[in-house]
Amino acid sequence: MDFSGKLRRGASPQGNEALPDRRAGRQRTLFRKYLSITSFIIVISFCFLGLVMIVFVSQYWTSEKREVLSKNAYSVADVAGNSVLQTDANYTIDGTRMQIFMTAFANNIGADIFLTDRSGVRLVSCYGSASESDATIPIASDVMERALSDGYTGQGTLGGVYRSPHYVVGAPIVTVNRLTGDEIVIGAVFAAADMSFIGDYRMDVFRIFLFAALAAFLLAFCVAWLFSYSVVKPLREMAVAARRFGAGDFSMRVPVHSRDEIGELALAFNNMASSLSSGEYVRRNFIANVSHELKTPMTTIAGFIDGILDGTIPPERQDYYLTIVSQEVKRLSRLVRTMLDLSRIDNGELKLRPARFDLSATLVNALLTFEKNIDDKRIEIRGLEDLPATMVDGDPDMIHQVVYNLIENAVKFTNPGGYIEFRVGNLPDRTEVAIRNSGAGIAPEDLALIFDRFYKTDKSRSQDKNGMGLGLYIVKTIVQLHGGEITVSSVENEYTEFRFYLPRQPESQRAKENSREFPKLKEPKTRARGSNKNE
Repeated sequence: MDFSGKLRRGASPQGNEALPDRRAGRQRTLFRKYLSITSFIIVISFCFLGLVMIVFVSQYWTSEKREVLSKNAYSVADVAGNSVLQTDANYTIDGTRMQIFMTAFANNIGADIFLTDRSGVRLVSCYGSASESDATIPIASDVMERALSDGYTGQGTLGGVYRSPHYVVGAPIVTVNRLTGDEIVIGAVFAAADMSFIGDYRMDVFRIFLFAALAAFLLAFCVAWLFSYSVVKPLREMAVAARRFGAGDFSMRVPVHSRDEIGELALAFNNMASSLSSGEYVRRNFIANVSHELKTPMTTIAGFIDGILDGTIPPERQDYYLTIVSQEVKRLSRLVRTMLDLSRIDNGELKLRPARFDLSATLVNALLTFEKNIDDKRIEIRGLEDLPATMVDGDPDMIHQVVYNLIENAVKFTNPGGYIEFRVGNLPDRTEVAIRNSGAGIAPEDLALIFDRFYKTDKSRSQDKNGMGLGLYIVKTIVQLHGGEITVSSVENEYTEFRFYLPRQPESQRAKENSREFPKLKEPKTRARGSNKNE
């Protein structure tokens, strides 16, 4: 069977699986999501705004229409009341005159106006709308009763006069009895407008709003598109950069276009890239250093052992070369121990076993380990004669490792004929230790990085042949684990000084009169010799 087609359609190779994932990602991009949500919100907002506007405009227009009907109805009623002719107890209205007058009003407001007697029978009718009405049907008695008393305002068919609902306003016709002087209601004037005009008006308003909303939506959509693109663009650039980082290329940086959260994220992303680039450089150097550290002693051990086994090295020289082999084995042991310490630190397994011990004795014991190297380089040791017995609380083994690494560092980089000076001081809340050595010192640009893991100031390995750049990192970690802090100061071609402190536990505090201030280190009388650099 041919499996190549299945493989290409693919299911197992990583490259073939990545392509559908990317396509799926394009279908669900943040840009489309943001633009869709923004557009949906805009549409919903416009719909709500249109609904509210149509309702309020309709109510306003209806109220205006009723007011116009009421105003005209009462105007016609006043004219009719003033034009009444009285004969004894009979009242007559000039129909011809009122017909002309009412026609003008009806055409002006687009409504029907008719005049009735007290029983609801029409006397004069004028039609300003296209609505159909039956003039033979009298106005309903309840409507007439309200119209003759205080006026009528409502909607309906007026008891069957109209086939469709109308807005109706009724006003009483009031005249004065010339004999008695009393006011008499002789009839009513009704103004009616078809309610269908509201639907037409609403449609007109809706059309106007629709065109305006479409134009506004297009404008808002363009603005939202541009805004969404500007927001998502840095994220896309970060995604491209992240893929480059995943491929091992840390040179790309994301442009920072703003100072908002996206700008801060881009800046943090660039800082992360710089950190990754630095870490990658350190990692490669670390691998090179470890490879060199492992290769050199193993080659030496293998060469000398093979020379002894095959008789190349004579028996009288075997002890000499076995001593070298022993030294190289110890060197490998130190390398493995350092790597194990680093692993324990990274895994959080470095635990304290606190006890009370003499810190000065720890300094002296660690210094004796380097007696041969000190004699070979003719290094002057200062301050031991002034060291008091100093009891501290901490892990004795870890503090011994701190002191051992610092003294090893000092011995390694002290110039021949130079000095190493020790000071220990008790303060009310802590115990401080300073170790100063003469030599080339540390450049200012290296001081801030001296405690970083895998960092080596001696890039050429001319002086620091055995170091991997982990000693000071481990020292700092142990001191901080005890609640203390370590600092370094240096003057090039003069000295380097490491100073750390350990906090005093409340139960181990002594009386204030037994505490003394940390003594100042004496400056060397002459400038230090040598060009060594410290780790």
